[in-house]
Amino acid sequence: MLLTTNKDYFSFYQKKIIIMTLALMLFFALASQLLSYYVLYIMVASWTVYHVLKQQHGVGRGIYQLPGWAFYLLLWLSIGAGISVYMGIFLKDTLTLQQAEWVKQAAGALVVCLLLSTSWCQRYVKTRFGSLFMWANSFLIIASFYFYLQQYYFLAILIPRLVHDATAYIFYVTHDVNKHAGHPQNFLYRWAAKVRLNVFIVLPLVSFVLTFLLQKYGDQWVDALTQFFIGMEFRQVVSVGLIGYFSLMHYYTEAFTWKYGSPYRKYIRFKP
Repeated sequence: MLLTTNKDYFSFYQKKIIIMTLALMLFFALASQLLSYYVLYIMVASWTVYHVLKQQHGVGRGIYQLPGWAFYLLLWLSIGAGISVYMGIFLKDTLTLQQAEWVKQAAGALVVCLLLSTSWCQRYVKTRFGSLFMWANSFLIIASFYFYLQQYYFLAILIPRLVHDATAYIFYVTHDVNKHAGHPQNFLYRWAAKVRLNVFIVLPLVSFVLTFLLQKYGDQWVDALTQFFIGMEFRQVVSVGLIGYFSLMHYYTEAFTWKYGSPYRKYIRFKP
């Protein structure tokens, strides 16, 4: 929402957004014809896991300040284990018993390597908080793997996702408070100021409400409109198409919008 509700940000990244939108359209147009559903699902799921864990490790990188090789070692072990757990859960009904066991063994091996690597890398961390943060990131995967083994699949997925979302909202809200408190600079916060809605809760509230409305009623609204105007029904245009597009664009844009040189960084500062 930061990107779409702030004209200056959208203008700054407009070219990248247009190119990626066209790339996604082309990719899914071709992939839907050339690739099976399961291959496509694994690709999107892997990008989801990568996004979630890259964010956590990206935040942690400035805190525990590992050497480059150590940072990427922990990152890719986490991603590999996370993808294995994700596949083991969401493809469990399509895998044979042997395949499911292979996935479980792969996840277990990667988790053991992650545990040993985190212990080894601790020697490079100079602060206690940095060490705790590094272990916390690793335990996201370890805990998820444990719940996967115990068949508490909801918890296995919820834990890393909840931590990811909470971390993201901390950044978003901090940015918005610094930018809009006392002097709202876009239509959303000008409206919030008129109804005396605290800047702190605007973005979480609006994002939750929009997500609920789109998931609950979006397909019904589109179906009603297309039936009325052209007499045709289009299934899951919003729940799969639009929300899927927003999700993938979010994964893409978050890879660069918080980096040095981004206009976002004018309103949020990182301490080493």
